[in-house]
Amino acid sequence: MAKTDSNQLAKSSPVQAWLTNHARTLIASLGAMSRAPASSFMTIAVIAIALALPAGLLVLLNNASNVSVGWDNSAQISVFLKNSTTEKQAKQLMGKLRLYDDIIKVSLINKDQALREFQNISGFGDAVEALGDNPLPHVLTLQPVVDTNRPDKIRHLLKQLNQLKQVELAQLDLQWVKRLFAMLEIAQRGIWIIASLLGVAVLLVVGNTIRLDIQNHREEIEVTKLIGGTDAFIRRPFLYTGLWYGIGGGLLAWILTILSINLLDNSVEHLASLYDSGFQLRGLSFAEAFSLIGFSCFLGLTGSWIAVGRHLSEIEPS
Repeated sequence: MAKTDSNQLAKSSPVQAWLTNHARTLIASLGAMSRAPASSFMTIAVIAIALALPAGLLVLLNNASNVSVGWDNSAQISVFLKNSTTEKQAKQLMGKLRLYDDIIKVSLINKDQALREFQNISGFGDAVEALGDNPLPHVLTLQPVVDTNRPDKIRHLLKQLNQLKQVELAQLDLQWVKRLFAMLEIAQRGIWIIASLLGVAVLLVVGNTIRLDIQNHREEIEVTKLIGGTDAFIRRPFLYTGLWYGIGGGLLAWILTILSINLLDNSVEHLASLYDSGFQLRGLSFAEAFSLIGFSCFLGLTGSWIAVGRHLSEIEPS
């Protein structure tokens, strides 16, 4: 049977022979790992945990970013009119402001309406009635056009509004939004730093595992070199072993990320319901999961390549 396979391989084209040899080596390396399941799983688990941590943090960051999407577009400018401004004058000003290209929507909060709302919310209704006159002014609320490429447009609009004779004060509170996005940017950079450090850790783990594997097969490598085996031929099974470690680690990291999201999902859903929100945690997309597994494969191959290149040259038949 072996002779028949050898004859078929000899009759096949060089490309077919090359592919067949690689396929056999790929399957053989997986079989070698299956004969040591405990040590193989430990290596895969270490890789998975190292990759699941930044992947999980990235998922949480993406969800936080999704929550904050549109907050900058919901910015409002509160325009407090002077106490001497009548409701008629406030409505006239509202009509003029609607003609501004930088303003999407204008609404008027009547001073009497504002006073009633304040009495109901604050609980100081009796104290406010004791004042006699209504101390609150008419207020216009504006929704400006937010252009992230030109943040100076809102500042210019704010300056224009403050120069109007009927306006006492126009203010825009976007500072908390800017701080939030700044914190998200810092968190994103921190995640990439953590991912880079853990990626180096994965390289070291895979490299050390392959180094031990090379030492365990030292005699076989020496015999193979004696009979004319090339470094490429000897290197191949170790590279495929690193690839299998990468595939296993990436898949397990993806599973760990899914399990972590499922554990948090009920708590997040309960919190969102308290705020009358339908927000739900989103896990890794298909592209992100594929990138995670691909990155794990890259680390496995790179770690094994470095280890084989360094330690294989040290083994020579005596």
